[in-house]
Amino acid sequence: MLAHELQHKIDFKTKPLGALGFLEQLAHKIGMVQQTTSPKLIQPHMAVFAADHGIATAGVSAYPQEVTYQMVMNFLGGGAAINVFCKQNNIQIKIVDAGVNFDFPEGLDLIDKKVRKSSRNMLEEPAMTIEEYKQALENGKSVVKEIAEIGCNVIGFGEMGIGNTSSSSLMMSQLFDIPIADCVGRGTGLNDTQLQKKIEILSQVIAKHSNVKSVDEIVQTFGGLEITQMIGAMQEAYDQNMLILIDGFIATVAISVAWKKNPDILNNCIFCHVSDEYAHIKLLDLLGQKALLNLNLRVGEGTGCALAYPIIQSAVNFLNEMSSFENANVSNKE
Repeated sequence: MLAHELQHKIDFKTKPLGALGFLEQLAHKIGMVQQTTSPKLIQPHMAVFAADHGIATAGVSAYPQEVTYQMVMNFLGGGAAINVFCKQNNIQIKIVDAGVNFDFPEGLDLIDKKVRKSSRNMLEEPAMTIEEYKQALENGKSVVKEIAEIGCNVIGFGEMGIGNTSSSSLMMSQLFDIPIADCVGRGTGLNDTQLQKKIEILSQVIAKHSNVKSVDEIVQTFGGLEITQMIGAMQEAYDQNMLILIDGFIATVAISVAWKKNPDILNNCIFCHVSDEYAHIKLLDLLGQKALLNLNLRVGEGTGCALAYPIIQSAVNFLNEMSSFENANVSNKE
């Protein structure tokens, strides 16, 4: 019944039928999530999870591992792309230390959810022990529980972690049974030689852990602490019936894990952009999803979510504020 009411409200706005295109589908989706024909976006938040990766020491990134903590300090200082876009769009930003290989000084506006300093090197052992994996999931959930308490009903997720495209590529390969070469991109900007080396290293990782099968085993073995906390956070956001804004490749891999466990979670998700990372469009196709933007971004941090937010707000605003043919005294087509 609500689905019909929403569609009727959308169709009888002062415009040709379907003329607002994907905005109409977006408005309908948001109304269904909130179970109302007059949805609202309240206290929008961005949660950025940061952690280091043991595999980074093997040379899978163009940047050294210390960039992770340096960028966290940049976030806290307000100097990163995500800070600029969140400020522009009145989105509150929370930075989470999920496992950065650094001792941050006290007094920073940083949420301390550190499980350990960096995931383990997958060339030698699983990225996390079972206990570390479970703790990371719970830590991610706790971040969203706290945000939900202030009334937030829309949340985006970003990440920072040198080496995390490698983790994400491995997870995608194993979750969907796709050759690793089809899941690997240039990450932070690898050249052709570095890209080939990355594929070779990740192939070695898969060979070492060939007995891994279940979804939980895949994340524990190949994931990162920030990705795992994002998975837990996304699950909690669904349980809180929030709108879940999905950023680029890494965030889409995280939601793929949550989807494998609960396909209904996609009902709450808005995919904000198509990343310039090679495998992202393939992953969106596997999930049957269409993204709002395609700006060749590969920054991470949740930047795609923040940039897409005004469009999401526009979908809500036209549904709530645009006149219908009847109340505007405009003639509809016969």
